Amino acid sequence: MRFVPRLKSWAKEIVLTLILLFIVSNAISYFRAPALDDATLPSITATLIDRQLFSTYEHKNKPLLIHFWATWCPTCRLEASSIQSLSQSYNVVTIAVKSGSDEELNAYLKEHGLDFRVINDQYGRYAEQFLVPAFPATFIYDKQNTLSFTEIGYSSEWGLALRMWWAGR
Repeated sequence: MRFVPRLKSWAKEIVLTLILLFIVSNAISYFRAPALDDATLPSITATLIDRQLFSTYEHKNKPLLIHFWATWCPTCRLEASSIQSLSQSYNVVTIAVKSGSDEELNAYLKEHGLDFRVINDQYGRYAEQFLVPAFPATFIYDKQNTLSFTEIGYSSEWGLALRMWWAGR
C-alpha cells in the first residue's frame, strides 16, 4: 500500500510541472508577440493559391484569424490540423511564408489533407508587415477589426476557438 502515496505524489508533481510549463510558455509567447504600430486590421487584397481573391475588406465587422506558417516549420505542421478545423467554423486566412510556389503549396496541402485558404508570401512581405519574428504566428482581429490577440508558437485548437468566439462577441 506504500505505492498509492507515491503515486499521488508523482501525480501532484506532474500536474505542478505542467502548470508551470503552461505559465512559462504563455509568458514567453507574450514577450515574443510582435508590437504592431497599428492595431487595426490592415488592408490586404491578394490572390490565394487556389486562384480565389481574398480581401480583408470582405471581413469588416467579422472576426478574422490570420495565421502565418511555413512548410519547413515543424511546429506549424503540428498546429495545421487545428487551423484546418477552425477554418470550417470561423473566418481564417493563412499566409505561407517562404514555402515555395503555389503548386508546391497546393501539393503540400493535398498531401496533409488540408484545404484552408492560403496566401503565398514567397518573399516574406506580409510577414515583415506584421513584424512576425517566428513561426507559427497567429493574429485575431475582433468584429470591430481591432487586434485582440497575437500568439507566436503553438496554440491549441480549443484556445484559438475560444479566442475567436470572444472576438465575435
